Amino acid sequence: MRFPLWCQKALQERVDCVSARIARHPDIRRLREEEDKAFQQLFANMDIVRSPEFSEWEDKHHCKHALVNEHLYRQGLQDGIQIAFALLNMLDIDETERDLYPSSADNPKD
Repeated sequence: MRFPLWCQKALQERVDCVSARIARHPDIRRLREEEDKAFQQLFANMDIVRSPEFSEWEDKHHCKHALVNEHLYRQGLQDGIQIAFALLNMLDIDETERDLYPSSADNPKD
């Protein structure tokens, strides 16, 4: 089963919004600045792979990506729970309405 187009667009807008908010997060911004500084120092040395600057940049790069992924995961989990809760409430409301107002199709006449 495919999601309707409006739902796909809503989900994509949510992902874009969350990604932008996470990119502006102070911890991630600080890590990005540290990573950029380490990356610039990396090219000051000719033997890049064996230099301590490369190791420092690589550590900061991985740390930043891990933090971004952690934020994305946490927000995705929260959004998923909210969607599941909303859908369960919709199903519960439908069942309650069906019980309160049975249609003629549900009660065939003898």
